[in-house]
Amino acid sequence: MKRLQKWTLATLLTFLCGCTWFGGKNMRSQSPDDKSTAKKHRLVGDLAVPYGLYPVRVEAIGFVTGLKGTGSDPAPSPQRTELIDEMRTRGVANPSAVLATNNTSLVLVQAVLRPGIQKGERFDLEFRVPSQSDTTSLRGGYLLETRLRELGAMADGRYHEGSVLALAEGPLLVDPSADPKKDRIMSTRGRVLGAGVALKSRPLGLVLKKGQQTIMNSSRVQNAVNKRFSTYEGGNKIGVAKAQTEQYIKLDVHPRYKDNINRYVQVVRSIAINETDSDRLKRIARLEKEIQDRDTAAEAALQLEALNKDGIPPLLKALESSDREVRFYAAEALAYLDRHEAVMPLSEAAREEPAFRIFALTALSAMQDPAAFEQLKGMLSMSSAETRYGAFRSLWTMNPHDPFVRGEVFGDRFHYHVLDVGGPAMIHVTRSRLPELVLFGKDQEFLLPITVSAGNQIIVKSEESGEITVSKFAVHEADQKRAVSKNVDEVVRAIVELGGSYPDVVQALQEAKAAGALVSRFEVDALPQAGRNYERNAEGDTAKSGGNDLPSEKSRKKLSSPLPALFDSKVSAASYKEGDKSNHVQSSDWKEEVKKEEKPGFFGKMKWWGSKKEETDAESNT
Repeated sequence: MKRLQKWTLATLLTFLCGCTWFGGKNMRSQSPDDKSTAKKHRLVGDLAVPYGLYPVRVEAIGFVTGLKGTGSDPAPSPQRTELIDEMRTRGVANPSAVLATNNTSLVLVQAVLRPGIQKGERFDLEFRVPSQSDTTSLRGGYLLETRLRELGAMADGRYHEGSVLALAEGPLLVDPSADPKKDRIMSTRGRVLGAGVALKSRPLGLVLKKGQQTIMNSSRVQNAVNKRFSTYEGGNKIGVAKAQTEQYIKLDVHPRYKDNINRYVQVVRSIAINETDSDRLKRIARLEKEIQDRDTAAEAALQLEALNKDGIPPLLKALESSDREVRFYAAEALAYLDRHEAVMPLSEAAREEPAFRIFALTALSAMQDPAAFEQLKGMLSMSSAETRYGAFRSLWTMNPHDPFVRGEVFGDRFHYHVLDVGGPAMIHVTRSRLPELVLFGKDQEFLLPITVSAGNQIIVKSEESGEITVSKFAVHEADQKRAVSKNVDEVVRAIVELGGSYPDVVQALQEAKAAGALVSRFEVDALPQAGRNYERNAEGDTAKSGGNDLPSEKSRKKLSSPLPALFDSKVSAASYKEGDKSNHVQSSDWKEEVKKEEKPGFFGKMKWWGSKKEETDAESNT
């Protein structure tokens, strides 16, 4: 009994001293400073910064086949040596002999693994030939399976190769308008759409700030987040947050925010910690006023969204505001709460205001309301190219199995859709995210005569009879032909039937448009854009110049909503601007990164090895 009393006393003293063991580390006692801090910091964002919101660059030396005499034998170089070593590991008996043909080429491949990417998900690649290469064109080429590695690092005076994070393989998409004789650079670079496959899931989480790294705070954050967000695993309901150390809380992505992870993280950081009912009511009252002010509406909307059901009444009230910014921020938050009232305001914003469009379409795609589907469907007949295609992508994201947008998949990854909609005839192709061809309007036709190429082996040519012959001429194969009408859909299917790839189809369509044989509007990546200005006060806030009323600088404004990824076309790490980092840490070395959380990272200083600047004509799309 005495021994038991001593053990109980020792246990009590241990508890009072705060020497509890957790995860192999001693828990620090809560000092008076900790108590005051707990009162001061009421939101998750006051205690923690995001981890995993920045892209990870991967790269490789790749091998392209299927060229039509436009390749080259790579010159002696470290890249050639690396490729030969890789070929040997894959069982190629005589790599040098294989490289010697001019139907193959060595290429440099790079990509970024987006924040939150999961194992098995696909992503785009960019490729180019080395500067000293004799390759003149990569059109019609096929990238054989390539292992993409994370950038290596120097340690102990030696270069350490990064780990393999993804595999890639697929047909090359080269600008069809690039002439190898006049523009060799653009003929030897391009993209491989949806060809990369992630081998690992990228972690997303929260890292407690310096001075806040205690087991108690880690547990507080976990409990607060799980009270707001949960998901299902094996039929069981589980929280999305899991405190793994006194510094790090692992965060699973809630399905509703899968295409807007930036917003998800900001909503998570807007969750209150250990808030009493009284304090909660006071904060709701304050937010109800702030949501009505366009200067504070964006932040207030995120906090009201984080409140879940308790935040709905103030958001609904804000929908009645005379200020369009206030109405938009309220509707956007209500959409992620899947409230029917958000549908019409967001639909109007997507149709009428280009600066709001990308955010409105993304929010509508996150809803399960049938009214949102119908509103998006109605946008498919509009004249604006980016509104039409943006609405299509939102519909497909909402439910890819819906018969109206499901379409077909040719081969492994070539998505093809023919939409029976009104509006001007339009053909849309992508050069990002996945190989996808969408025909807006049935029964579109080519103008005759027509003679175009579809890759290196297929010719599309009209006959005097009014038919179109699609022919394939390949070495060591019998010639093949298909006779079809001048219907665009029939020609596309004939090209695919003869073994044509997505880049082949795109080339044929673009050549037809350039030759005047395609009257339909032809668009490439007509995506809604972020960062556009809008007129904040179109009625009164103007400045006069030369007798004309012009918007003053004060009236020019950008939305403050987090940037969604639904319409993101970035492939290289350099295309992510410094501003995208938004106060987060990158490394798994928590202590060091938390100390320098605001400093520019490596990716922000990096310059991409070269790409043609993508020019957009906003006027033609809006």
